[in-house]
Amino acid sequence: MQIILKPYDLKLQHTFTISRESYDIQPTLIVELKDGKFTGFGEATSNPYYNVTVPKMMENIKELEWIITEIADLTPEAFWDKMYKHLKHDMFALCALDLAYNDLYARKKGKKLYELWQYDSSHNPLTDYTIGIDTIEKMVEKMQELPWPIYKIKLGTKEDIKIIKELRKHTDAIFRVDANCGWTAEETINNAIELKKLGVEFIEQPLEANNWEGHREVFLNSVLPIIADESCQVEADVLRCHNHFHGVNVKLVKCGGLTSAKRMLLQAKDLNMKTMVGCMTESSVGISAIAHLLPLLDYVDMDGALLLAKDIATGVTIKNGIIKYSDLNGTGVTLI
Repeated sequence: MQIILKPYDLKLQHTFTISRESYDIQPTLIVELKDGKFTGFGEATSNPYYNVTVPKMMENIKELEWIITEIADLTPEAFWDKMYKHLKHDMFALCALDLAYNDLYARKKGKKLYELWQYDSSHNPLTDYTIGIDTIEKMVEKMQELPWPIYKIKLGTKEDIKIIKELRKHTDAIFRVDANCGWTAEETINNAIELKKLGVEFIEQPLEANNWEGHREVFLNSVLPIIADESCQVEADVLRCHNHFHGVNVKLVKCGGLTSAKRMLLQAKDLNMKTMVGCMTESSVGISAIAHLLPLLDYVDMDGALLLAKDIATGVTIKNGIIKYSDLNGTGVTLI
């Protein structure tokens, strides 16, 4: 098996701002795994919050090239286990490899990935579209630029309730809010009361990731469901989030890819927690992989490629929140 690493800088349509950072360019790494006439694609983006860079991911993967080139006919689970032994310190790199291997494996089997998993895609949820922090005028403009049935609104400012009140004047869409660790427990409980009146469906990660006492307080007192993101990174975190959050938002790059994400989502369902998968600002390579988990999800945030000025791949298509699979097997991706 041959491995090819391709770094890209993804340019965004608009400056994207959350409570802790702003950016216009998103570096990403595309991994190709080739086996005969078949090719699989995977992706992982850089992320300063998790100290992840594209050069570091490439370095860590290149150190394993001698192992990867010798691999043949492993199941994706066995491949993940083999890679995890060497990449437990770099889950983003592991994610890129895992996505590529799952894609390759399904293509060799002549099936779309969700078909290989025997998942029923007839009741897939719609994806939201994210509005980053900006002036209220610009946030309204972004909504009007792309009318959508569900918006995820980034918050974590001193005017959060004012923002939602103003945005609500311009749409009847469902709102979800993501404070990215920007609130206190008291703020969250109080904000939830007002946000529920304004048609907000849930609040994502309002408190700092390790504030477990605060998470429990909010869990017991919030009138809106609370979904973990930064507090739920890897498989062991799902059980920890139980009875502290109403649901979990699993990110493929944080947990090491599709293989581990499936286990996390199934565990969360066993614990009667809501299930969600979120994305980074990434190309259709990563977004198309997420699509195959849709049958396991209550909610999904897979708008990352829609935020780009120019995509580097084709795969799933998204229109008005509805996700349509590619005709190709595997994850359905082709690099442009």
